[in-house]
Amino acid sequence: MKEISCETSNCEHNLKCKCLAGVISVGDNAKCMSRIKRDGGPLAQSFADVEAGKDMFEEDRLEALVQCSAPCCFNNGGVCANSRIKVEDSLFSTKCKSFVKK
Repeated sequence: MKEISCETSNCEHNLKCKCLAGVISVGDNAKCMSRIKRDGGPLAQSFADVEAGKDMFEEDRLEALVQCSAPCCFNNGGVCANSRIKVEDSLFSTKCKSFVKK
């Protein structure tokens, strides 16, 4: 199981800084390819975070597969082997900040 901390301000999968996507794809330049803009934008993100209940974050519900094509030391045959991943918005995209170049 991966612990994914997501600081994205406008993603359908992000809820209280936890990624709820079952399969996450990270591209060649560590860009999160799974990000889906939330209808309503950052304001809708804030409302979703406020309305989310604690039961949404039970450990067994947060299982995720992280597919990765980045040249990263955690890339193990196209799957991320890092147990803790941090994703944040950058200037033009959302990127994996746990990326460590080989």
